[in-house]
Amino acid sequence: MAQPSPTLFVLIIALVALGPLSTDLYLPALPALVADLETDVAHGQLTLTAYMIGFAFGQLVHGPLSDRFGRKPVILSGLALYAAASLACVWTENITMLLAARVVQAVGACVGPVLGRTIVRDVYGPVDATRMLAHVGSAMAIAPMVAPLIGGVITSHFAWRGNFVALVGYAAVTLVAILWALPETNAHRGKASFGFLRSFSVLLSDRRFRWLLLSNACGYAALFAFISGSSFVFIGMFGFTPVQMGLAFAVMVTGFFAGSVASARLSRRLGAERLLRLGGWIGLGVVVRWGFGCCSRHPRWA
Repeated sequence: MAQPSPTLFVLIIALVALGPLSTDLYLPALPALVADLETDVAHGQLTLTAYMIGFAFGQLVHGPLSDRFGRKPVILSGLALYAAASLACVWTENITMLLAARVVQAVGACVGPVLGRTIVRDVYGPVDATRMLAHVGSAMAIAPMVAPLIGGVITSHFAWRGNFVALVGYAAVTLVAILWALPETNAHRGKASFGFLRSFSVLLSDRRFRWLLLSNACGYAALFAFISGSSFVFIGMFGFTPVQMGLAFAVMVTGFFAGSVASARLSRRLGAERLLRLGGWIGLGVVVRWGFGCCSRHPRWA
């Protein structure tokens, strides 16, 4: 059984980072991608939607597979699939091929965030897992801050395809590190079932789970609405360069970093449920305040 260690923590961070890197690294390249593939803004934004579809499907598969065969083999298989799909993104010749490659890329990428957090549960147990996941969130808040800035630099020097080359390299390095340094953390392999519908029916029958699911979905819907449109607004409307767009995005993500750090400190004092409620009320207050501010400045409502 694996024991908590700095090396294990770094590997978990590297795995969970696959999520934000795959969505945020190429954001400054979206306008260039749209122009190069001779498509429109809507289809460019669909590259994020296609990724989320594959990511959602992957979560249904990787968890049960890792319960049956172990965390490490599933992670290695997912990273190999991710690297191959990222390479397909580099070679794509049209938007249809890119969308298909993004779906497959997301299925592979899903092993990182899903099984990285599962390993935290395996190693740290139910008591300390919340605290450790908060620390993982704090460290991971750096990824969406740094990724668009790095992506802007890559786009300026190597065009939009260079971002996917960088993702191939990241996947290859992570795969080697996992193969070399990650021990198997699942002590009860071979006992999983694939009864998705039955499992989901149990979850959805829980009223608290439904409300948490709804709040999480609304939060991520707002987040990805911003992510998918930010590059076109900053670069297309405000005339930012890709590097400047990455800097602007990094500044705004500091709020996510501050919230992650605060959650890590408050998780034990307030508990998970109280902390979730507090975050929900703060988010609602900000949205309502921003909405009224926009309406008051709109000519129709002024």
